[in-house]
Amino acid sequence: MISTLLVANRGEIACRIFRTCRALGISTVAVYSDADADALHVREADTAVRLPGAAPSDTYLRTDLVVRAALAAGADAVHPGYGFLSENAGFARAVQDAGLLWVGPPVKAIELMASKTRAKELMAAAGVPLLAPVDPAEATADDLPLLLKAAAGGGGRGMRIVRELADLPAELTAATAEAVSAFGDGEVFAEPYVERGRHVEVQIMADAHGGVWALGTRDCSLQRRHQKVIEEAPAPGLDDALRTRLHDAAVAAAHAVGYRGAGTVEFLLTADGRPYFLEMNTRLQVEHPVTEAVFGLDLVALQLRIAEGAPLPATAPPAPHGHAVEARLYAEDPAHDWQPQTGPLHTFHVPGEPGIRLDTGYTDGDTIGVHYDPMLAKVVAHAPTRTEAVRLLARTLERARIHGPVTNRELLVRSLRHPDFLAARPDTGFYDRHLGGLTPAPSPADPEPRLAALAAALADAAARQQAPGPGPARFGAWRNISSQPRTKRYRAEPGGTEHEAAYRTTRTGPAPETGERVVATAPDRVTLETGDGLTRHYDIAVHGDKAYVDTATGSYTLTALPRFTDPTDRTEPGSLLAPMPGTVVRLADGLTTGTAVTAGQPLIWLEAMKMEHRILAPASGTLTALHAAPGLQVEVGALLAVVQDVQEEPKQ
Repeated sequence: MISTLLVANRGEIACRIFRTCRALGISTVAVYSDADADALHVREADTAVRLPGAAPSDTYLRTDLVVRAALAAGADAVHPGYGFLSENAGFARAVQDAGLLWVGPPVKAIELMASKTRAKELMAAAGVPLLAPVDPAEATADDLPLLLKAAAGGGGRGMRIVRELADLPAELTAATAEAVSAFGDGEVFAEPYVERGRHVEVQIMADAHGGVWALGTRDCSLQRRHQKVIEEAPAPGLDDALRTRLHDAAVAAAHAVGYRGAGTVEFLLTADGRPYFLEMNTRLQVEHPVTEAVFGLDLVALQLRIAEGAPLPATAPPAPHGHAVEARLYAEDPAHDWQPQTGPLHTFHVPGEPGIRLDTGYTDGDTIGVHYDPMLAKVVAHAPTRTEAVRLLARTLERARIHGPVTNRELLVRSLRHPDFLAARPDTGFYDRHLGGLTPAPSPADPEPRLAALAAALADAAARQQAPGPGPARFGAWRNISSQPRTKRYRAEPGGTEHEAAYRTTRTGPAPETGERVVATAPDRVTLETGDGLTRHYDIAVHGDKAYVDTATGSYTLTALPRFTDPTDRTEPGSLLAPMPGTVVRLADGLTTGTAVTAGQPLIWLEAMKMEHRILAPASGTLTALHAAPGLQVEVGALLAVVQDVQEEPKQ
C-alpha cells in the first residue's frame, strides 16, 4: 500500500498526479528547484523538498538528490511523471535499491526501449512493422528525404529532416551535437521521412499478472519542431481492420518486453494507411487525458494500483464513448520561429464549461521562467462527437483570459477551425504548409485592433477620472466641457502595429473621433456601439504599460506608447540581440571578429526552455563585434554580436 508518494517532476504533471493522490487518500511530496520555489506544484503538495539550484541538470535530473528527498520526506513510493528521469533505467533502479516502490515499468523494459535502434530490433522480432533503416554513410539521392533521429531521446531533440544529399553531413553533425547536449548520448540513426504521414499511437496499460489493455488510439499529427501541439482520441478515419492491427502490435510490444504500468506505442501511418513502429514510451504521455476522457478512466490511479501489485480491474477495458481533443497552450510566439516567452502571468483563466478539463502548473501571478518547457497548460474538450469536441475546445480557448507573455492561443484556435483539421485530415506537415495562414500579419482593414485600442484609451481615461486625488471631488466620469481631441497611442503585440485612439469629451460623455457611440465606460470594461449598429463589450486589465483587452472573439495586448520617442532608444544597425533569456550553446565554426558572413547564415545557437534557437546574420557583411561565447547566460535583448556592411576603400 502506498501511503506517501513523491512525484519526481514539476508543473502540470505533478499537479495532475497530486489530484489523483488526494482522491485516493495518498499524501504527496513535491521536489522543487530554486526557480520553482513558489510554483503551483509546490503549493499543492503536502510536503516539499528543495533541490538546490535552478538548471534541470542540477535539480530534477539528479537521481541522488531526488532519492534522498524521498527518503527524507518519508515517502514510500516515487512517480516520475514524464520527461526528466521518467525513462531513466538508472533512476528506476536507484529508487528500488533505496527500498521505495517505483510507479513505472520494470527496469529491464525501460532499458530495452531506451534506445530507439535497439527497440526497433526487438519489435522486428515480435513481428511489429518497421521502416527500413538507412545507413547515413551509404545514403544516396534515392533515399531522400531522410529523417535523422537521436537514438536515446525524444521530444524533437536531435531530429533533422534532410532533403538534399549535400546537407547530410552538416545535419548529421548538428543532430549528434544536440543529442549529446540533450541526452548525453550522441547516437543518431536515419530512416525514410514519410511526407504527410500521420502520428498515431496506442495507449497500453499492463499489470504484473499478464493482463494488457490496448486503450484505443490517439492522433498526434499536429506538431511543431516534432513536438505535439494538438492530440485527439480516437484517431479519426481509421477502419476497424487498421485499428485492430495497431492494437495487436501494441499488445505484442508490451508482451515482448514484459511491460507493466502505463505506456504508449507510437506508429507512423503513411498516406495510404500503412503503419510503421516509431517507438515505445515507457511512461505516462502528456496527452493521456484524451484517453481518460474517452474511456472514463484515471490512468494515474491505475498506475498506482498496478504498482501496488493489483491486477487490471477486468480482462478488457471499458467501452469508449465520445471524442476528446487536447490543445497544448504554450508561452511561445509561433510567428517568430516558435520563440518561447517568459515573464509574469498576470491573469490565467480558462472557462470551466461542461466537458472541459484543464491541466496546468500555473495560476494568476505566477512567473514563466527560462529553465523549463514553455507549456502553460493542456486544455481538453470531451463531447459525443468529434465536431462538437473541436468546436467546444476552440470556443473555450477563444474565451480564455491570458494576460502576460505571448502564447500560441490564436494559433490553436485557427488550427482547430482549419478546413483540413475539421475534415479529419491531420498530418505531420500541417504546420509546414499552413503556418503562414495561421499566423497572419495584422490587416489594416480589420477594425477590431483599432476598437480594442479605443476601448483601452477610454478605460484609461475612466480610471484617471475615478482616481482619488487632492482638491474638490469631481462629479461624473468626464469633464462637462468641450475640448480638443485627446489621443493615446498603443502598439499591438505581437506584430508591432501602432494604433491611435482619439476622442473628445462632451457634456454627454466621450465621443470617439472615428464615430463610434460610447454606451458605457469603466476602468475595467467599455461598451461601444459601432456604425453597423453592433454593440461590443471590451474587458480591460492594465499591468504597467500594457493593457490586455478581451472581447467575445479575440484578445489584444497593447503597449501604451509615450507621446514622444526617446532619441537615445536606438540600437546599432546590424545588432544581433538575444530574442529571449537563455544560454549560448555554440557558435558557428571559426566565428570571430572580422569574419565575413552572409545574410541568413546561422551564427549563434541559444538554448532556452528545452529548445535550441539559431541567431542568423541579418545581412551580408563583416562581424565587427562578438560578445557571445559558449556557456554565457544572457537576458532578453542582450547584444550578442554586430554585423556591418563594411565597404572596401576605393583604390588609389
